[in-house]
Amino acid sequence: MYENKKTLAFLGVALVLAILAFVTAPRQITPQAFSDQGEPFFPGFTDPNSATTLEIVSYDPGTGSASPFKVTFDGGKWIIPSHNNYPADAKDRLAKTAAGIIDLRRDDYRSDNVADYEAFGVIDPLEVSATGLTGRGTRVTVKGTDGNVLADFIVGNAVAGMSGARFVRVPSEKRVYAVKTNVDLSGRFEDWVEKDLLKVSKGQIDQVILKDYSINERTLSVDQRDNLELTLKDGVWKANRTGGDQIVDSVTMQGLLTALDELTLAGVRTKPAGLSQSLQASSGQHQITQQDVASLQSKGFYLSRDGQLLSNEGELKVRTKQGVLYTLRFGEVLYGTGLSVSAGADDGAQSQSGGAANRYLFVTANFDVSGLPEPKRPKDELYKNKPDSLLSEADKANKTLGEAYDRWVRDVESARKTVDDLNARFADWYYVISQASFDKLHLSRKDLVVSKKKSEGKTTG
Repeated sequence: MYENKKTLAFLGVALVLAILAFVTAPRQITPQAFSDQGEPFFPGFTDPNSATTLEIVSYDPGTGSASPFKVTFDGGKWIIPSHNNYPADAKDRLAKTAAGIIDLRRDDYRSDNVADYEAFGVIDPLEVSATGLTGRGTRVTVKGTDGNVLADFIVGNAVAGMSGARFVRVPSEKRVYAVKTNVDLSGRFEDWVEKDLLKVSKGQIDQVILKDYSINERTLSVDQRDNLELTLKDGVWKANRTGGDQIVDSVTMQGLLTALDELTLAGVRTKPAGLSQSLQASSGQHQITQQDVASLQSKGFYLSRDGQLLSNEGELKVRTKQGVLYTLRFGEVLYGTGLSVSAGADDGAQSQSGGAANRYLFVTANFDVSGLPEPKRPKDELYKNKPDSLLSEADKANKTLGEAYDRWVRDVESARKTVDDLNARFADWYYVISQASFDKLHLSRKDLVVSKKKSEGKTTG
């Protein structure tokens, strides 16, 4: 009896050991795991131009929340719904991104074990049942014109030892693959909008006026501290009200021009509809309401008693050689990061501290006829009815004047159209720029006008 019990005990231990060995032994990947290797993730998605919506959802461990970004084609134009339907310069970028997604292939199968998802970084950022703050990837969804899903996948961490590869998983599947890809999956607002806010190059600028003033917000009276006019003459920048030993600092001036040329957006906010209409050249006059006034003041902009639009940090006027005059008004400071800055996600509870400092910007455009002075008219136009061989000296002179005048008329028409187009783009929006951009633009006389001796020392040093 004792020997039988002993034998059964040994058999029991052996069985347990066998089970443990089976459970803990490394699992071999079966040939079936490689059956789809090299195949496209989305075989039905073949035309990049069929993509009309791209949504990118990333995860912020700091806030423990998902951040969606979406670009879509709606109402005949590309817009960013997460940013108040701000227009997106998206068609070419979306087509390029879609082409990269079409090329995604199941290169290297790695695992179908859910326990590996965190290490690979392919946990769905929208997964509500997952409690951890790490291991979440970026979910990318592409849809077509009828709303059908063309592609949907999660991009995880970079793959060690495999250049240009990321872990990728389809949300409805368990398998994770190492995938070589160079597709740009940016969910940054600034990557999807017109980067050149003013659409002006520094070589076009021939006048800059810095209006330095402050506003008494109670009485709306203005304390005008300075009005610095900088004008380009014969290739040299000159300033108003300078002494004989003073000149414009060329290095600082070029820095200002470069800042204007490279001015980019950090965010946008919508203006009230009535205020937007009043700023569009083609819409005529509109009554400014108390709602408009409140909206302006919340961003640091004010209407004076005589109807002038003012800002609590002064303004900058910039004229081009084509006669386009931009006015940049600098408003209230804005703190924050991410969507709170780019889209105003928490404007209703905006704190005065925390995050980076930014600045509201109000931009308008006008045509400045002094930038394109009217040339002399021809005395007559008899030359128009004569062949060149019969033109007198007077006819030739009038023809030269007439051609110059016609060019001026075309230039004026072009400048006015540019102004209308710019105002149509600027009218609906308050812009947000970074503090760094503000600091480069918000200069004063002491920054730009220096003594010749100091300038020479600066140049030689």
